[in-house]
Amino acid sequence: MATLEKSAGSPEPDANTGDGVRRRDFINIAAVSFAGVGAAAVVVPLISQMSPSADVLALASSEVDISKIASGQAIKTVWRKQPVFVRNLTQAEITAANAVKLSDLRDPQSLAERTKPGKQNWLITLGVCTHLGCIPLGTGEGENKGPFGGYFCPCHGSAYDTAARIRSGPAPTNLVVPEYAFTSDTVVTIG
Repeated sequence: MATLEKSAGSPEPDANTGDGVRRRDFINIAAVSFAGVGAAAVVVPLISQMSPSADVLALASSEVDISKIASGQAIKTVWRKQPVFVRNLTQAEITAANAVKLSDLRDPQSLAERTKPGKQNWLITLGVCTHLGCIPLGTGEGENKGPFGGYFCPCHGSAYDTAARIRSGPAPTNLVVPEYAFTSDTVVTIG
């Protein structure tokens, strides 16, 4: 009879119905919370070490002043530790590039696809032969430009035309055109 009076009194948590927080529940919540904090302590440094360092970010883009490049001239510059050719094409070079049938090209691309609209005279390519990575000739005064008047790779004889498209030799593709934008009439940002 005493047990009936006790149950009729103030309510106490019952282990079978789940009322209240039991010690086991508290330990489970504490363990999961501790594991979550531990996982965050491991993941945050891992993610942050994958971010590019300051020297890599500095090389992410390169500004080139093109105001001193006369028509028909080219310069070499560096972007991401690779040579970049910036060429100011003459009207004759543009005409010669546009006269080539795309069906005659191993890697068919028009000059318009390789330059920016309204800036067809500015050809910007990586200065790395697509065969084995040599640096082609053709930017310096008196350098061999090859039979097509563009660039010539002295390593294995790949010849590129005035639009830096592969015309003969073992190179499989045209010289690569990197991402670039004209930030003004005299400055190009590569990358």
